[in-house]
Amino acid sequence: MIRPDAQLRAGHIPADLLPPGTDPRNVVIVHTEPRSYTGPVLLILAATVGIGATVYLVTAAVLSLMQVAATTALALKAAIPALIGGGGLVSFAVKAPKSGGSRPPLKKR
Repeated sequence: MIRPDAQLRAGHIPADLLPPGTDPRNVVIVHTEPRSYTGPVLLILAATVGIGATVYLVTAAVLSLMQVAATTALALKAAIPALIGGGGLVSFAVKAPKSGGSRPPLKKR
């Protein structure tokens, strides 16, 4: 029993721990319980699960909103030609250069 805590657990009371004039037969040694880490570990696990659930719910909400926005955009894309008239016959003309010919020569001064 080299360590002091082992001596105290065995019931040996070192004389330097007793106040002067104390009867060693009437001294009671009270030992503290070893620390339990169950509470802090469960708290960390609960916080981690809570954060994970929050991230999952926010992601699901954002993806749901994106799906609604995409569906609305597709519905508007299909409905716009009917709304402006023509029943989908409206088209935009783009003037493209001729592919076969070359440019006329520039005039010299």
